[in-house]
Amino acid sequence: MTLEDLYRQHRMRLVRLAILLVDDPATAEDVVQEAFTGLHRNWGGLRDGAAAVGYLRTAVVNGSRSVLRRRKTAREYQPPHLTTARSAESLAMLTAEHQAVVSALGQLPPRQREVLVLRYYGGLSEQEIAESTGISRGTVKSTASRALDALQKVLKG
Repeated sequence: MTLEDLYRQHRMRLVRLAILLVDDPATAEDVVQEAFTGLHRNWGGLRDGAAAVGYLRTAVVNGSRSVLRRRKTAREYQPPHLTTARSAESLAMLTAEHQAVVSALGQLPPRQREVLVLRYYGGLSEQEIAESTGISRGTVKSTASRALDALQKVLKG
């Protein structure tokens, strides 16, 4: 049996398997193609045709798992918080008091700044802030309290 024969006989079955695992026909096709590419690279080391089918099935399952892991990682990725300088135009439009508060917020630690911004500018509840930032509700309360104290000190000093 040649690689071409295996491709003709088993490709669609393997694609259906991959579709059930990754839930996307195009990705399933890619996974199966990668499996056949791997088989081609290892063609000389195979015992028989039955071993080739087993190799392909295992490669499709492992390839599907890799796709799902990459999807999960991509969904969970949060880019690092980048602080950007405010433009001169936006600062000119702010009142002097507002400018002082924005400047003072920039001096707070990131978590404190996030909690205050979400609470007072975003209008979120403590529970919503906890869910958004991945911290407990109690931590939101204590962080907000400390942040307000620190903000007050910065504004007075």
